Amino acid sequence: MAQDRHHRSTDLLRRLQQGLQLTGWPVYVKRLLNWPATTHDAHLSRLAIAAAKLILLTGSFSRDISHWVFLTGRLYLVLRQGYIITIPVFGNRMHKQIELERRFGACNYHPLPVVLTHGDGCYVWDTDGKQYLDMMSAYSAVSHGHCHPRLLQTLEEQAGRLSVVSRAFYSDRLGAFLQRACELSRMDKALPTNTGVEAVETALKAARKWAYEVKGVATDAAEIIVCRGNFHGRTLAAISMSSEPEYRKNFGPFTPGFRVIDYADTAALEAAINSNTAAFLVEPVQGEGGINVPPRGYLTSCADICRRNNVLLICDEIQTGLGRTGRFLASDHEDVQPDGVILGKALGGGVYPVSLFLARRDILDLFQPGDHGSTFGGNPLAAAVGLEALNVLLEEGLIENSALMGEHLRAGLHALDSPLITDVRGQGLLVGFEIDATRVTARTVCEHLMDSGILTKETHETVVRLTPPLIIDREMIDSALVTIGDTLATLTK
Repeated sequence: MAQDRHHRSTDLLRRLQQGLQLTGWPVYVKRLLNWPATTHDAHLSRLAIAAAKLILLTGSFSRDISHWVFLTGRLYLVLRQGYIITIPVFGNRMHKQIELERRFGACNYHPLPVVLTHGDGCYVWDTDGKQYLDMMSAYSAVSHGHCHPRLLQTLEEQAGRLSVVSRAFYSDRLGAFLQRACELSRMDKALPTNTGVEAVETALKAARKWAYEVKGVATDAAEIIVCRGNFHGRTLAAISMSSEPEYRKNFGPFTPGFRVIDYADTAALEAAINSNTAAFLVEPVQGEGGINVPPRGYLTSCADICRRNNVLLICDEIQTGLGRTGRFLASDHEDVQPDGVILGKALGGGVYPVSLFLARRDILDLFQPGDHGSTFGGNPLAAAVGLEALNVLLEEGLIENSALMGEHLRAGLHALDSPLITDVRGQGLLVGFEIDATRVTARTVCEHLMDSGILTKETHETVVRLTPPLIIDREMIDSALVTIGDTLATLTK
């Protein structure tokens, strides 16, 4: 008898897996411990019934269903074998878009099951017209809010005049943009690129070139020190310095020349430096690593160590810079002047990819024509948008708002006093709260927040990030805190 039950359970799981593969829908299956008895929901919509039939392969194992209920956009099917199936229920248009992307797109992301169509300020809407508060802002790329009118106007006007001519010629837009960026970051020169990781690659090349031509490191012996838990992108060089197994699996062999040390450990930095060390590349706050904020004085000590050992200090401020932490640069919190700074994401105002590597004159003056380049880097459209993004940031007080609203958000999260939250950390509006992984995953929290009208994304399995547009106000944050509190309370039961 026991063997027969095991066979039926195994057969059920096999058919569930086949159903998932055929539909491509994000169906979640988990073992039940003590699922309470639930009656059929008389208000289950026709849409939910249609979704259930589709997911369950037109009722191919409907005999296994004990009971079901439709709540907050999800269909819960409880099976007699003790499993629960959770199905996000979409409108027909949303399902078609998800299917299309799954069919023709590489599966290198695991998005939440929502299809967005438009945005305005801090809000976005899906294909069914449902409104969400965006508490992620595209990993800080939409710091100015969705469809900021000044940025859209600049984009439209410049696109109508001149978009791309390559750096084979000068344009009337690039110089002013570079000047403004250098003045604000207190750097001498900048090299324009498009995406954040391109600027990281530029910084790596600049550091190595400086090591060979200025410091006198032997050819091909230069080393760059990075921190465990870093995220500098996903190119081959970037994952070569990553400590995350998921980013590295089956992508070797890796680029040599990197030393990995613990984050926020100045003793480890000093011990890792040798005569071949070109630079120390560090995030002032680790974003993808879990919103890890180092102790006060860490960056100051790093700058002192690098200066004494003739090593470049390069700060990756792609996610932390441009007001995200409540200062123009996160390194400004300690009045640290790095030798190089990497900017991106919000530099494009949420409408165009723009990035920069900025550094001292003696570093970037080492580049000669042909040493480095990018067809699109520094194009007139990017330069116009980048300049306006910087102007909006300062003129509309977004940096100051980030500092004030970030403090209010963190205080509100602490006040929730949820048993699921084990830690709250961040600077400005770069905030994360740690989830007790023994009780629920951060992914599950994000899925339930989505059902309740808040969009964000977990980092790793335990941290829910909250990085809304810098234009967010107190009323929006208070509303979000209520929703977060209610969601956590539901998940605690």
